[in-house]
Amino acid sequence: MGEPTAEVGTATGEVGAAMEVGTAAEVGAAGVVGAAGVERRVLRRQMLADDVYEAIKTELMDHVIRPGARISIDGLAREFQVSSTPVREALARLESEGLAVKEPLKGYRATPLLTLAEFDDLYRFRLLLEPWAARRAAERISDDGRARLRSELATAVEPTSADYAGYKSLTAHDNRFHTLIAALSGSEQVRLAFERTHCHLHIFRLHYDRDIGPEVLTEHRFLVQAITSGDPAAAEAAMTRHIENSMNLRLRHVYE
Repeated sequence: MGEPTAEVGTATGEVGAAMEVGTAAEVGAAGVVGAAGVERRVLRRQMLADDVYEAIKTELMDHVIRPGARISIDGLAREFQVSSTPVREALARLESEGLAVKEPLKGYRATPLLTLAEFDDLYRFRLLLEPWAARRAAERISDDGRARLRSELATAVEPTSADYAGYKSLTAHDNRFHTLIAALSGSEQVRLAFERTHCHLHIFRLHYDRDIGPEVLTEHRFLVQAITSGDPAAAEAAMTRHIENSMNLRLRHVYE
């Protein structure tokens, strides 16, 4: 996973800077009266909440908060120099993504990494769902669908470092890309089923490797070519190969 120390400092510093900006803005806005002032305060609060969420997420993804470890709300509030409210809000969001779990009367813990059995189960599920979705997307592709796929592919960038900061953009693209293909299948149930796995987070949380990025993006380009050309068989085969490569070539060695 690489050394996370520098990244933690970056995340903490960004949140602290956001807090300072927010505090100064609040003082400056003290004389603002009416709806505009309320909207600004709501916006600043949301920006702070988002900063805290991203900082905690970075610590979870980089194992600064160890998998399975207790998460201290007060400790994080002190670390990021904020109140406990944005920390609680962030943890609720992270719980919905499966990165944190709330235990009755105990508070939050970081979820453990996927076990080998869970890893295999997740990929069996993906192999049932996503090749079918890619085939259907190719069968149903429209000019709008082609434009959306090509536009999403254009957002993809290779990782800049072997940690979550370097992989954040690729992780977000991977989620959007696979969700879009599921949506283009025309099945809302398939799209929802894929989204609920949050597999992009749990897979990248297992292991970062600079070599993974180019491979993933090359396979995404093959998928876009097959789907936009309206070739169902090629699209199904490309998705199957993409998932099997992720499972067997890029990640299974984590469990060896």
